[in-house]
Order: sequence, then structure tokens, then C-alpha cells
Amino acid sequence: MWRALAGLSRYIATPRVAKHRVFVWLDAGICPDSQLIVIARDDDTTFGILHSRFHEAWSLRLGTWLGKGNDPRYTPTTTFETFPFPEGLSPNLPAAGDAGGPHAAAIAEAARRLVALRDRWLNPPEWVEWVEEPAPGYPKRPSARDEAAAKALKARTLTNLYNARPQWLADAHADLDAAVAEAYGWPEDVTDEDALRELLALNVGGSAPV
Repeated sequence: MWRALAGLSRYIATPRVAKHRVFVWLDAGICPDSQLIVIARDDDTTFGILHSRFHEAWSLRLGTWLGKGNDPRYTPTTTFETFPFPEGLSPNLPAAGDAGGPHAAAIAEAARRLVALRDRWLNPPEWVEWVEEPAPGYPKRPSARDEAAAKALKARTLTNLYNARPQWLADAHADLDAAVAEAYGWPEDVTDEDALRELLALNVGGSAPV
């Protein structure tokens, strides 16, 4: 894993087991524990494709379930390694970013907006200031401005956010899904079942019109 992450400033991570299939950015200086799945990419395009409803539907169909809440488990061999990315945007290719063409750029822009909105909700600037760690080389960490902010921040978690799924979050995901659908050549309103059918065809090397 460390060899794969060499030279990256950040990487994509997702919990092995979680109620919501959420992907986040982690600083390359952070050592993930065994309950996180690490994807050694630092481009917004890959992040956006993984966070689309199409990859979520694929992971739910091909993953497993665990725990009292029967939460979905992300299994890399059956969910990530089998997932067919849009043509020219697969993880075995160099990170495309905005230089990967209009589809890559649109996905990257939508992904950045999603992350920015989430981060703003998780750590509102009126509640939080970012402070340097005592040891050099570590990313800044959020620190509550006062006791009231510290108390309020305890409820600002990604699980709580996705449980509530406010309209701005739903809209940001819809924009991201539309960009990813366009990269596959699908209509924006493609159903999950039709997308899964198309993904399966791509997985086995064929194609099927939506």
C-alpha cells in the first residue's frame, strides 16, 4: 500500500462496513487502519466515479453484508476490481484530472463541489479554526472556537449528514451522477437497474444499449 501511495499527497478511502457508501480524502501522511479500504489515487475524477450512484449500486449488488444493522461491506475483489470505469478513465491509467477531456473535467468539478459542500458542513468556519500540529509534516486539524462550537460539532458527522441527506447534498450528488452518466454515454435519468445491466455488459467485455 505504501509503495502504491508513494508520491501522492492524498488518497481515497472508504470504510469496509458502513451504512452509507461514502468516500473521503485522507492526507498521505495518515496511516489508515484495517477497517478502511484505500484507493491509491489522488485525482478528483476517480473520486467522483467511485462516489456515483452507479458504483454504489454495483458495490451493493456484488458486496456482502455484516453486523447487527446488516450494513453493506465493501469488498475490493468483488466491488472495486470488477467495476468497469468509463472508457479512458479507469484506475490502471495515469490520473486524468481536467486534462483527461471534457468528461473527466466535468466529473472532477462535480466531485470537488461535493467535497467542498460536505467539508463546509462538517467544519463550519464560524465554528472551527484550522491549527498546525506540533510536529511538522502533518496536515492541519480543526479546532473548535469555543465550547458551544465543540458541542455542536459532535453532531457533524458524515453518517448524520447522509442520514438526513439535505437537499443541497442530494443536488450535489445528482450533479455528480449526471456527469458520470455522460461519461458512460447514458441518459442522465438512467435507472440503477439499467446502469447495472450496462455495467455487467462492460464487465464481460461487451456492450448493451441503455
